[in-house]
Amino acid sequence: MPVLHIENLTRSFGATRALAGIDISVERGEIVALMGANGAGKSTLVKILSGAIAADGGTITLNGSTIAPKTPHDAARAGIATVHQSTDIVGAPGQTVADALLLHRFAEGGTPFFVSRRSLRRQADAMLTTAGFSLPLDRDFGDLSAAERQLVAIARALANRADLLILDEPTASLSGEESRRLFDILLRLRAQGLAILYISHRTADLEAIADRAIVIRGGRVVGSFARPIDFSSAIEAMIGRRLDALQPAVRPQAATTVFEMREARLLPTSSPFDLSIREGEVVAVTGVLGAGKSRLLSAIFGASKLAAGAMLLGGKPYAPRSPAEAIASGVAMAAEDRHRSSLMPSGWPGHSLAATISLPHLKTWYPQGLLFGGRERREAAAAITRLGIKASDPLASVWSLSGGNQQKAVIARWEAEPSRLLLLDEPFQGVDVGARRDIIEAIRARSDRATLIATSDPEEAHEVADRILSIDRHTLQPIAVDATVNPAFQGTHA
Repeated sequence: MPVLHIENLTRSFGATRALAGIDISVERGEIVALMGANGAGKSTLVKILSGAIAADGGTITLNGSTIAPKTPHDAARAGIATVHQSTDIVGAPGQTVADALLLHRFAEGGTPFFVSRRSLRRQADAMLTTAGFSLPLDRDFGDLSAAERQLVAIARALANRADLLILDEPTASLSGEESRRLFDILLRLRAQGLAILYISHRTADLEAIADRAIVIRGGRVVGSFARPIDFSSAIEAMIGRRLDALQPAVRPQAATTVFEMREARLLPTSSPFDLSIREGEVVAVTGVLGAGKSRLLSAIFGASKLAAGAMLLGGKPYAPRSPAEAIASGVAMAAEDRHRSSLMPSGWPGHSLAATISLPHLKTWYPQGLLFGGRERREAAAAITRLGIKASDPLASVWSLSGGNQQKAVIARWEAEPSRLLLLDEPFQGVDVGARRDIIEAIRARSDRATLIATSDPEEAHEVADRILSIDRHTLQPIAVDATVNPAFQGTHA
């Protein structure tokens, strides 16, 4: 008898059919990968299983008993533990890591009235030990990186006794070493009989741990692949067409240098480096978590300062004291965690697709302070067509969109106005291969600016970049040129 059996599950949002009769089973001691393009229905399925929304029809059976969780608490009591891609609900600034780890126990009312800090630390430390992670228990949750918040979410889920563990893009913010540690934990849990439903766009993750892959498209199961998984066929089933390997189009080498860093140090203890990016060039910087990718982009965008060295934009000294000054100089940036840095909360003014695109341009578009929605809607409608954003209309809430379409909206924001330098921090995080191709085409279509991308995935770097650099210990260094890198930009210095 399977741990989880789903039969003919359906769910609609107005006229949109998100799930059109899903049938899935997961056996005890099995890791099943759930693959699907953005908008295929994966998130809807996870929300139903975790009790966030209800299904319109169909049945969910867990260990032989039919369940219909109405709340996340119902799902947890039934034996379903879910780790979502977004970590905003895991904790809040002002809480310690220990508090965030034990937050669910406080919410459930299972703790005594008086609780000692020593007892909390002991319980939290035991949870981290079980998960195989190490984090400072007294650190403010608000100061954690996206990867560290993800570790808190995973450790908390693993601490609950569950029959089914659902992981939604768990390695999107993790380094290679952290991912390997997580895989070791999941394989150990599988050996203990836990059923795991694993959602990821990273085929390397699935190849490492999945026993089977199920592909959904248009709210239906369109393929099932046993190990060894034929990922070429799985991807073809996922997007409904063959996806040939991307080869960046070779473009003429531009003569104009847009941005330079000279003798730059990101930290007082790091080594100096130079960086030069030309007009029309796309440069990717790769490195493990903590190597300095985000700090590099942050310094260029004025969110932090260089320890030493100089920057030039268009041949003139450039030293922004804030992101606002950077934007005014023609430097734009999409940060790593779009949910925290780029999207207004659901229900707030500015949470629509049109408002998301217009947000940093309000002073330029409406210098008199009076907001007229016509331009916002026109820009959003153009972005829907240009980037293939799957949205019902320009005024649709950005939170109603899939992760890949949310990321397209963030990219569209900086496509709406000319910029000299575009900075993208992990732009393909949680984005499926089809949406990734759309974003890459949009990035490479612009020859009037320079683009600097930070990514921890070398495969993504080779798909998008004319030139690739590595970063280690906060120091940039060139790497061997691969055949997929644009020959027109080979030989240029770091």
